[in-house]
Amino acid sequence: MSTTPAGYLSGLFSLEGRTALVTGGSSGIGKAIAGALARAGASVVVLARKESELVATVDELTAEGCRAAWVSADLSTREGIKAGAEAAAAVFGEPDVLVNSAGINLRPPFGELGEEVWDTTMTVNLEAPFLLGQRFGPGMAERGFGRIIHITSQQAHRAFVQSGAYGVSKGALESLARSQAEAWSPYGVTANTLVPGFVMTPLNQRLSSDPDKVAALAARTLVGRNGLAEDFAGAAVFLASASSAYVTGQSLFVDGGFSVH
Repeated sequence: MSTTPAGYLSGLFSLEGRTALVTGGSSGIGKAIAGALARAGASVVVLARKESELVATVDELTAEGCRAAWVSADLSTREGIKAGAEAAAAVFGEPDVLVNSAGINLRPPFGELGEEVWDTTMTVNLEAPFLLGQRFGPGMAERGFGRIIHITSQQAHRAFVQSGAYGVSKGALESLARSQAEAWSPYGVTANTLVPGFVMTPLNQRLSSDPDKVAALAARTLVGRNGLAEDFAGAAVFLASASSAYVTGQSLFVDGGFSVH
């Protein structure tokens, strides 16, 4: 390993030669993570639904000299998930890094929670990460390197702001990470989750439109502010890189101390 600072850091965190698939990578936390992985050297496929946002995200990265491409897919059906996986793998090859950031946030009062909302939430938030893991995890294990990173939620650990089906799906997603870690970590594949606090993204528009709630949530943190999508860049690069080889089955809170206050 190089003794220069740049060489040492590159040895720890460079993603040169790696391929990554980031679902939900055209907005919010997913977009910030896709950008971080690409700027760290990975070839990144961004997968989401809205073509205009996908094009804008990839154009921004390629303009910086990054290697990036996009795939439009619907993760609300098994057929869409599987088609999206194959399309993504066809771009730069089988991914070494899978980031599941795509999510849907439908939270009617629990007594009014119907089967359609439940099914859609579970498919996008839980079944898509499961099926994508089943598609790519075994190949990662065969190659001896893989990183699976899920984006979960405070609602995976506590009930508030009408957790509903969303909270259930995120709690199950953390359990999925542990099961994936148990299955594949002996073969060089880690599976972990990043747990946001309240982050001002389109997914949280219902809360972010209420200034009083935004201020109350910021006051609950230890650093005194709500999160930004960019706060996840360093943690994502760490979990995607060689330096996190001994970290698996874990939930890393990137929440400004929200969860311990």
